[in-house]
Amino acid sequence: MEQAVESIGTTLDERTTCVELARFLCGRLCEAAAVDLLPEGDETARRAAGPELKRVATAGRAELLAPGLARAGDAGSLLVRALDEGHPITDAVGASDGVPLSAMSVPLLGQGRLYGVLLAVRTGAPFSDDDAAAAHYAARLAAVHLGHARRHTATHSTALNLQRALLAEPGRPHPNLDLATCYLPAGGGALVGGDWFETVRLHYGRTLLVLGDVMGHGLDAAVDMNAYRSMLRYVASTDLPPHRVLRQLDAAVAEDAGRRPATCVLVRVDPARGKAAFASAGHLPPAVFAMDGTGELVHLPVGPPLGTGVGGYELTGRDLTPSDTLLLFTDGLVERRGEDIDVSLARLAALRLPPGAGPRELLDQVVDRLGADGAEDDVAVLAARIRHRPERHPAGPAA
Repeated sequence: MEQAVESIGTTLDERTTCVELARFLCGRLCEAAAVDLLPEGDETARRAAGPELKRVATAGRAELLAPGLARAGDAGSLLVRALDEGHPITDAVGASDGVPLSAMSVPLLGQGRLYGVLLAVRTGAPFSDDDAAAAHYAARLAAVHLGHARRHTATHSTALNLQRALLAEPGRPHPNLDLATCYLPAGGGALVGGDWFETVRLHYGRTLLVLGDVMGHGLDAAVDMNAYRSMLRYVASTDLPPHRVLRQLDAAVAEDAGRRPATCVLVRVDPARGKAAFASAGHLPPAVFAMDGTGELVHLPVGPPLGTGVGGYELTGRDLTPSDTLLLFTDGLVERRGEDIDVSLARLAALRLPPGAGPRELLDQVVDRLGADGAEDDVAVLAARIRHRPERHPAGPAA
């Protein structure tokens, strides 16, 4: 029992749990083992005729797992009987090269839910009652972990779907600005976080670009992200400078003790004047890539994260031409475990991207070159460029 607890359910991945169960039994009770699962949603079903089982894991001598034994669909098969009766079923199923062959089928039943069935096969002596009890314990342990894995997956999917739905429709910038965005959830099974981006149309053809990161992960972070996004839209509609938008947002969030802190960077782009105004609340600096593909970081004062109530945000301006592409990003794009953040940012600034690349191509190149698909944290990236407007020439004299 102690060995089973240590060996089965080491992750929140259901396939891995099934592999661990099969491997645990091989060498202890049997020579071959297989695990078949019912489709999700059928955990409480009673399948008297032909359960739709899917083989997800095997271990040991594959030749002992005869197709007729492992896949039998009649009501008298070991698999169906174990599913229907809810306890281990043992039987002598024939011979392998003249040696008696014994099989045992055990339902994966945990906390009132039926997830599938375990099949154990060995040559020689039949399975004893003690063998059946040990296999039953291991199967119930695996079933409990399968339940945990499916609940984890469901929660992750809910948060991910919420985040993608919220990020799918950022506000549209003015037509004088080209925009590309990207959101990648964290790899390795971690819950999604609160990364977000937004654009807000302002007067006189200006657009406010926003990128933020709510601290933490999971459904709560995604919900808080939506709250930040809604509040920012409201405050930004007053057309205040970016640093004053952050001040008001910080004060509003600080009044809600249950809201998580967040970092945020705002950039107000004025295409007509070729200017950009920046303000940061604890966020990493944006980058600007020139037409020749070289990049540089925008150095700006960094105030405290939103939600502290401290304020202290400052405004920084710089020129921005139609040849420049502005890149806003969350820390998941650049941070690497055990590496100083300055080194990570320098890696981004040192990228040499294809000359003349548009916002979408440039964004994709950055994500690919930095390996963001395998990042340990969520990644949100926004690329923007002032749209070049061809000069108008006066019409010639009429013929």
